[in-house]
Amino acid sequence: MTLKNPETLLRSLFDRAVEVADPMQSLARFLPPKPAGRVVVVGAGKASARMAEAVEAEWGPCEGLVITRYGYARPCQGIEIVEAAHPVPDAAGQDATLRMLALLQGFEDGDFVLALISGGASALLVAPLGDITLAEKQAVNAALLASGAPIQQMNVIRKHLSRVKGGQLAAAAYPAQMLALMISDVPGDDMAMIGSGPTVGDVTTTADACAILERWQITPPASVAAALAKGSQVIAPEDQRLTQVKNQIYAAPAQSLDAAEALAVAEGLTVIRLGNDVEGEARHVAQEHAALALAVQAELGPNDPPVVLLSGGELTVTRRGDGIGGPNAEYCLALALALDRAPQIWALACDTDGVDGAAEVAGAIVTPDTLQRAELAGTDPVRALAENDAHGFFGRIDSQVVTGPTLTNVNDFRAIIVQPKTSMT
Repeated sequence: MTLKNPETLLRSLFDRAVEVADPMQSLARFLPPKPAGRVVVVGAGKASARMAEAVEAEWGPCEGLVITRYGYARPCQGIEIVEAAHPVPDAAGQDATLRMLALLQGFEDGDFVLALISGGASALLVAPLGDITLAEKQAVNAALLASGAPIQQMNVIRKHLSRVKGGQLAAAAYPAQMLALMISDVPGDDMAMIGSGPTVGDVTTTADACAILERWQITPPASVAAALAKGSQVIAPEDQRLTQVKNQIYAAPAQSLDAAEALAVAEGLTVIRLGNDVEGEARHVAQEHAALALAVQAELGPNDPPVVLLSGGELTVTRRGDGIGGPNAEYCLALALALDRAPQIWALACDTDGVDGAAEVAGAIVTPDTLQRAELAGTDPVRALAENDAHGFFGRIDSQVVTGPTLTNVNDFRAIIVQPKTSMT
């Protein structure tokens, strides 16, 4: 069996993974009947405006405030949608967060708060602790993003520098009942790490945060060091103020990979799942996946069906150069170099939110002739990788995947299609 258009199939697999995580398709069945009495909807994340839209499609107009990324707003009947910066926070996010905290004051037992949390909330919910200024918070955030630190470690620091993360948003609404519906974008679906856990109790300490800063060689501003020295402000899981909260993940990377796998099987492919929680440096993971793809191809006979390697999770990039890149594009560039023009292997890596790193590009596609087309375009893939310029590289050879806002976020999606060498036509 020979696929006529592997690139089209790769894009179809990605689109299917995104589709099943669309809040308009998946959120309603997790909503209870609209409670009587006062109901307020709050939230943050790249998918939060779409989630709010889905809520009002079921409940009708609601009071509330949700913060999403610039360009990700959706029309709502009553819920206010505020756009702010991601991945480095800005003043719009800070102002909206302070208004959200004020909105949650004065609730009584019997009132109800629906919290909508998705990936991106860590940057969009901005309420710096103590004397930390927004500029100082931005500097720490930018340093973390450039360091290559895993998202879980980044979020530990974010929690301990905030007045809203680490259960503090939920505590602000006590004694109201709260239901927090989440879309997971973190490996392992740890609710305490989704958006830095604004509705989830936390067990980390400021000592943990300081150790992470030291591990990644980040020297914090004096105000940050002082805030950490004062001790933890996050809410412990057993705190009374969290007894009224129910946290629930309703969409996660595994569900999206399941949907992509079902489509691949329907198209006649053999599926190998590499996990929905893959982590690590993008270029290193790409080398491992390239070696696996070549090994799989070496075992395929001429009449064997194609194989697709599927994986999710969140890769990282240690910034070494000043190019335009992101973990998915860097993975693809490193993969193309490791495959070294191997025939009959195609790949796609994209962020399901449509934004890879800070670029308005979801990711890229690798084909057997990627390096050949780079030569024709006069662009050097080795230099591009050294300069963290993967988006620039794939832009120059017209192999970027640009989706625009997908209005959801279940982290990275990767697929590698492997056909027998002898099936070439």
